[in-house]
Amino acid sequence: MKSKLYYALYFLYAIVVAFVLYLNGVFTGEEISIVNLAINIGFLLIIGIIFCISSISFGRLNRVTYELEEVMIRLQKEYKEANGKNLWGNYKDNAKVFQEEVLQDAFNKYRMRVKGAKTKRGAVSSCDLEEYINEDLLDKVGMNFFNSGISGTLTGLGILGTFLGLSMGLGAFSGDDIFTISDNVGSLLSGMKVAFHTSVYGIFFSLVFNIAYRSIMSDAYETLAEFLRVFRQTAQPGAGKDDEGTAALLVYQAGMANSLKQMLEMMKGNAMEQTAGVERIVDKFTEQMQAALDTDFKKLGSTLKAAGESQAASAANASQMIEAVTALVEVNRNVQEALTHVMERQELFARQIEEQKKMLADACSDMSDEISSRLYTFEQMRNLYEE
Repeated sequence: MKSKLYYALYFLYAIVVAFVLYLNGVFTGEEISIVNLAINIGFLLIIGIIFCISSISFGRLNRVTYELEEVMIRLQKEYKEANGKNLWGNYKDNAKVFQEEVLQDAFNKYRMRVKGAKTKRGAVSSCDLEEYINEDLLDKVGMNFFNSGISGTLTGLGILGTFLGLSMGLGAFSGDDIFTISDNVGSLLSGMKVAFHTSVYGIFFSLVFNIAYRSIMSDAYETLAEFLRVFRQTAQPGAGKDDEGTAALLVYQAGMANSLKQMLEMMKGNAMEQTAGVERIVDKFTEQMQAALDTDFKKLGSTLKAAGESQAASAANASQMIEAVTALVEVNRNVQEALTHVMERQELFARQIEEQKKMLADACSDMSDEISSRLYTFEQMRNLYEE
């Protein structure tokens, strides 16, 4: 099972410790380098402490995952026994749903939230359980802030051991001739042994821990998603009450529509009489206005006619202006196309210059390497000649 995968870390850790001790001559009776052995043991001790801290968080996360799985199975069983009836009534006042304190605290907050969303018709759910029991909660339980950085830390320890071993070997390496150099090769190789050993098991533990960590978190996330799905199906509060509220709203709307229909029928006759009366008043007013303002209306007609002719002339001028603007836009478009063509040629020229610059740089580099090589050869020949 993926949630138990981190136990393999201890087994692999024991194998690596035994292998490092064997390479350092603890089991073979060979000469032991105390410094090398102390450095390896120190690094392995740090890795062991990190694994112990991670194991505590993994164990706590597994308990939470098992608890979610058990409650999910119980919900499915009770839902089946209740013939598909919503189970929220059994859990809305239950303070012992979960054994794990972190899950029970989150569920209690959810219950308080649901109780705070009450109406005269009953409780209505205004939130989802995922707002309280979610992946963020699992990350907190599983110390994601700590475990997510362990893989990089182990790799960094391996690199640190590499540089430390090389520094030890190079620090002890000295000599001016072949005889003294050969005497110090042992210390150089000893330091390189530390460098390679720490690099190997640092990177190895990083890969193994990353696989175990991601598998455990993936299993927890999958279990959480399945639990939330089952809870929404079996015990999500407010579904029935929402249906009742919808039905009540439909009944209210039907009553309002019926009342409005009756009011329109009652007002229909009066509205027709009022409309006829208004039409007679308008006709009478129009006749009186025509008799009293006949001359003024004629003047108004002449003025409107002149205004119409002026507006027609303005429309012709506007048409000519639009044609001129269209021509100007066409010219502008041609200019833009020409500029675009020029820019493309400039970009092509710039790329060619860049390629020539790169070729020149490569040629200079090759020439510099050739000169350096010839100078080095000349220096060697001069040294041989002087000797």
